[in-house]
Amino acid sequence: MSSLAPTLTFVGGAGTVTGSKTLLETSAGRVLIDCGLFQGRKKLRQQNWEPLPVDPASIDAVVLTHAHIDHCGYLPRLVTQGFSGPVFCTEGTRKLAEIVLPDSGHLQEEEAEFANRKGYSKHKPALPLYTEDDARASLRLLEPVPFDYAETLLPGVEATWQHAGHILGAASVSIHLAEQDRRVVFSGDLGRSTHPLLQPPAPIGPADVLVTESTYGDERHPENDPRAAIAEVINETAGQGGVVLIPAFAVDRTEIVLWYLDQLVADGSVPDIGVYVDSPMASRALSVYRTEARKGSPEFRPEYRGHELFGSITITETRTVDASKELNQRRGPMVIVSASGMATGGRIIHHLANRIGDDRNAVLLVGFQAPGTRGDSLRSGAKQIKMFGHYHPVRAKVSSIALSAHADQDDLLDWVGSCTPAPEIVFVNHGEPEGSNALVAALGSRLGVTAVAPRAGERVRLDPRSRSDFDY
Repeated sequence: MSSLAPTLTFVGGAGTVTGSKTLLETSAGRVLIDCGLFQGRKKLRQQNWEPLPVDPASIDAVVLTHAHIDHCGYLPRLVTQGFSGPVFCTEGTRKLAEIVLPDSGHLQEEEAEFANRKGYSKHKPALPLYTEDDARASLRLLEPVPFDYAETLLPGVEATWQHAGHILGAASVSIHLAEQDRRVVFSGDLGRSTHPLLQPPAPIGPADVLVTESTYGDERHPENDPRAAIAEVINETAGQGGVVLIPAFAVDRTEIVLWYLDQLVADGSVPDIGVYVDSPMASRALSVYRTEARKGSPEFRPEYRGHELFGSITITETRTVDASKELNQRRGPMVIVSASGMATGGRIIHHLANRIGDDRNAVLLVGFQAPGTRGDSLRSGAKQIKMFGHYHPVRAKVSSIALSAHADQDDLLDWVGSCTPAPEIVFVNHGEPEGSNALVAALGSRLGVTAVAPRAGERVRLDPRSRSDFDY
């Protein structure tokens, strides 16, 4: 190692809300905290092909906070480049990673095949970042660790996973460096204290250094209950014999949507018109959530432990392509929940193309819509949307509500405030510059905490400052 002092290098997630990777270097070895794929704009995606600042084979272990692709999706690529160490995560993260990583590899292969067929890639031939087989091979390295258990990563380096309440298995990770008696805590992605199914994030406890996400570091989520708005859309559409299309991310967002629908049917606010979950990945994730709730997982709120989820609504899962196509022949009323959440791809595009021109139907957007996506265009009132090479008139009613599973600024401040005593410094990471800078300012003004938004590639020391560091 270049220095005996422990250091962090912000490899990914600095200045952007994707590609989360933070390298911890100690005298005992190297640990990568999260191993995320860059997503979104082309400039970001191209970073997936760039070399890491260290040889992947020299990394001794990987720690995952949760199973979203921007936190675990680079893992197969890391393995194909020589990493062979253990990947520590919670059991819930392992189960969901077994779903999302092979799917990611499959999509990488599809994109490469499409680029070769259309001839638009500058590479001849275009290659996938990794394949589905690569992804499945990387899964063999996953080693589940219980919550609140201290796992030895390297000699003198222990990690403990604490509930983060973002998705099933999501955790913040506290790493203790015995040689310096220093504790560094990584937030991962924090959930909202009001997540309808999962327990809220656990308090931090002691920490010298915090690394926190800032996805919504400049926002406060609306406090109004969205149930009335959802009921209005469903009742109006059902009364016309129409179809409600809900683009939703496959992991956790689909479960949140189903929870609201279940609550509305149970209290008689809407009729049970039937809900079709049309996403193979969402179906697999749904099965994990149902099984964990049935088993009484402590990640769930007490009222759902040992119970069947969503018992008040009629759910049909369309797992095959033929079953999905058959939905387009059905008449309403019904609800179709399908990926992707921003209408950038997947089966929801087929349903939009088939239904969006009918004013009896409705589109309900239930989360953040990135600029430039179809979901953003719909939310902004577009009169026509391009799908499959053709423009389709938008006659269906489009509504938007916020069902985010991410902590907002107040949630993030509450979480940092649970550190006892206050940390020496907070590194505000995994956010766009506006979000990160706003959270840095709020941490200083409201909590009196020193906070910094690190630059991409920046390296910082974790040992205590001493006068010898700056005395002449």
